[in-house]
Amino acid sequence: MTDQHAERRAPAKPPARSTTRPSPGEDWTQWPTYNAATLGFRNYWYPVVWERDIGDKPQAVTLLGEKIMVAREGDKIYALKDRCPHRGVPLSHGRREFPGTVSCAYHGWTFDLESGNLSAVLTDGPESPICGRLSVKTYPVEQRLGLVWIYVGDGEPHPIEQDIPAELLDNDHVMGGKIDLRAGNWRFAAENGFDEGHAKYLHNTALWRLFKVMPAWNKTRVAEVGPWLIRVQDEVHWEADYPGLGTWSNKRWWKRMPLPDAPGKGKSVNPVIAGLDIPGFVSIRLPGLLRVAYPHFIHYEWYVPVDADTVRYVQMMVRFESGAKGLLFKFKYLSAIRWLFHGQFTAQDAWMVDVMDAPPEKLYRPDLSITGWRRLIEKARPKPQPYDPASGSPSA
Repeated sequence: MTDQHAERRAPAKPPARSTTRPSPGEDWTQWPTYNAATLGFRNYWYPVVWERDIGDKPQAVTLLGEKIMVAREGDKIYALKDRCPHRGVPLSHGRREFPGTVSCAYHGWTFDLESGNLSAVLTDGPESPICGRLSVKTYPVEQRLGLVWIYVGDGEPHPIEQDIPAELLDNDHVMGGKIDLRAGNWRFAAENGFDEGHAKYLHNTALWRLFKVMPAWNKTRVAEVGPWLIRVQDEVHWEADYPGLGTWSNKRWWKRMPLPDAPGKGKSVNPVIAGLDIPGFVSIRLPGLLRVAYPHFIHYEWYVPVDADTVRYVQMMVRFESGAKGLLFKFKYLSAIRWLFHGQFTAQDAWMVDVMDAPPEKLYRPDLSITGWRRLIEKARPKPQPYDPASGSPSA
């Protein structure tokens, strides 16, 4: 039968609706808050772009599915809804005709950057009667750690310091960072970051791990410490015999054994990192921030929702040093680490996040890290950004 004939067939009678709950893994209904968070969570501060990349010219960003225009006025950065209410033209296409304003590129509707109020309509003269009668939405903006942070939420925002790890605000440090837009939903990116099992196999071909042995398998648990959920390794196995198959190991003659199973157990530990007393290398917290702590540096990853199929991947490697040691780290980062770690190594993660297709899913023992993360969210019950699957945008 041809496709044309198949299309003409009467549709089959739908099966009777099941009254039983779906089996675990068939969908995410057992995680209702998480399941609803296609576009992330409201009422948080999110890093979106480097301060140095924002100038007077308006730019467009998308955050939690909301289209936003950002522009600089002196030392301050402003964010407005990226839509002129006249005919829906993006304000990020606009011009800066007067200080503290942006003018729509279509008809010159001019909005105040701070309040969002319509200040003038250039093509209707100085006495345009519509002035002062409407405005566009504005978003709270802060600048920290060289990044522009935007708050998407309800009412007055809480202090941004609540959403940034205290060690980054309270200590001198030097850092290198990279921001990418990557395919895939933000939840897949966060789960990949906190996933216990994948690094041993996916990353054993990464150049970053070329001279470091990866375990074959671990026994791991998760511990909740303050706002963080932390992976704690109770057993580390470097090789194993698999019945009927043979021995599998990541050991190679040229690879050295890695660091201990917690950052504070190294022979030489940075005092700031030692003071954090972290029981495991990898931690995650809301709204989607990963921390991988080593004895001498910490790597941070923010999984910032763009839309249902895109995540803004903000990577930051931090060394709590200054002076000559800080400059040496910066040189190492720019000459090698930026490409090896923030490039080739995490590009393997990006590959998996892009091709992942779940649910349905069948989880295994090491996925206790993923289910622990989902339980943390259900316990905290953050507010999901409303999502309309038909349009792919935030619902009203």
